[in-house]
Amino acid sequence: MLNKKKLINHPIALIGLMGAGKTTIGKKLAQALSIPFVDSDQEVEKTAGCTIADIFEQYGEEEFRRVEHEVIRRLIKQSPIILATGGGAFIHPKTRALLKEQTTTIWLHCNVETLLERISQHTHRPLLNSGNKRHILSNLMMTRYPIYAEADLIIPCHNNLVETTLTHILSTLERAKHMRTLPIQLSNTKYNVLIGSQLLQQAGALITPILSQKKVFIIADENVAALHLQTLTNSLNIAQIDFETILIPPGENTKSFKYFEQVINQLLEKNVERKTPIIALGGGVTGDLSGFAAATVLRGVPFIQIPTTLLSQVDSSVGGKTGINTHTGKNLVGAFYQPQIVIADTHTLNTLPQRELVAGYAEIVKAGLIDDSELFEWCEQYSQKILSKDHQYLDEAVERACAFKARIIKNDEFEQNSKGRNLLNLGHSLGHTLEAELGYDGRILHGEAVALGCCLIFKLCTQLGICPKEDTDRVLRHFQSVALPTSIKDIDTPLKASNLLQHLQHDKKVKDGKLLFILVNGIGKTFTSQDVNEKDLLELLINDGCV
Repeated sequence: MLNKKKLINHPIALIGLMGAGKTTIGKKLAQALSIPFVDSDQEVEKTAGCTIADIFEQYGEEEFRRVEHEVIRRLIKQSPIILATGGGAFIHPKTRALLKEQTTTIWLHCNVETLLERISQHTHRPLLNSGNKRHILSNLMMTRYPIYAEADLIIPCHNNLVETTLTHILSTLERAKHMRTLPIQLSNTKYNVLIGSQLLQQAGALITPILSQKKVFIIADENVAALHLQTLTNSLNIAQIDFETILIPPGENTKSFKYFEQVINQLLEKNVERKTPIIALGGGVTGDLSGFAAATVLRGVPFIQIPTTLLSQVDSSVGGKTGINTHTGKNLVGAFYQPQIVIADTHTLNTLPQRELVAGYAEIVKAGLIDDSELFEWCEQYSQKILSKDHQYLDEAVERACAFKARIIKNDEFEQNSKGRNLLNLGHSLGHTLEAELGYDGRILHGEAVALGCCLIFKLCTQLGICPKEDTDRVLRHFQSVALPTSIKDIDTPLKASNLLQHLQHDKKVKDGKLLFILVNGIGKTFTSQDVNEKDLLELLINDGCV
């Protein structure tokens, strides 16, 4: 997987077949970055005192690869440089390991027509002088492309002008430098959350290092598939990863036994194997359903999260909670099942309706309310930059929220500690109750329900005399400033307090008949309690607008 440290003052090695443009593009790239360019083939010839063709003829390929390896080892000590490697260098296991460890590798990916056009007049290529060039190149592509796919970055350059490919490389390197990598370390597993813009274009390269087999199943809802599936599958094709796609309807109602059964059946009918990863491409609904399917089919297959909503990027994709809803409540059937990697491409949020973006933002604020008053202050200062999709602040917001969640779940992966992961449920019990009462029909989005649930908890704690009113007012003002609901009166539907209280009895945090509430002593000061009585809740709900 791409290591950001390799992007700073380290060599960049261009790999690919003959004719991919490694020398031509490498010189332009070196000029653009103001660093030296070196061609390993030329250096090999200087070292050997003869041409590569002569080395092949007199000493054979094995000796050539040995010399090439030693030359490349010497060259990459001269960092930073742009190194154009020979077509077979990356295929040699020792040289490949050296390049992957000490350079940023970029594969210039070309189709056979492009290569044929570029090398049609070449007569100095030993591998091409023994027969039909198309046939030879096609065979080389079959054997080498799956190995080239281990490169850090993959740049398609089919019939592109050199300047177009150069621009693509420079922009990809720039995005890679700004990619944020957040490690999640749990007792029995660890994985990375990758955060940045346009990561979906490199998804194939990003997941290649963790794949046990080069095939995946993609589960996506129909709306997300129309927007982002092609970008994902293009990256998988280039990375030589086979895939099958399963589409599901959008919406909360898809998190059900009905669609869970349909997904499982399709996976089995398409011959899913225990080492075949499932990729969830979409929001929280897709991630929760796909994760539960991954946890249960064949008793567990690898799972990859590619969240495309702000809510799923900052919350549901991290931490391993998966599940479906039932008629009695939300997320009552599921499993704790961690992904192998999370790729949070914040560029996908550009297609997100503003209301959904704001709903996702509520989960970032919630993190600050739980145990990070500095994060809440940061949200107060930069909310408009986040919600206007200024990527400097948007990417940082995602990272901050994920880092907060990682810290909480590290010591309480399975929600066994009342002072641990349970705190992440601030606002959720009342929020889920509102969603259930409204039938998950979109009148209130999950993030909106969480925001309103948080406001209700702050009001309740002020009502109980345990939270300063100024803190509650501050929370209400901030949610109001970004057009999130702060009162049941903001819902354009009459709600019965008795119905909401009945829904609360089916919350998964009920123990010995009493619901575990997340209460607050102020901003960033949460605690758990089972001592909230129905009378206080009823008073809260009626005062807030229930009938």
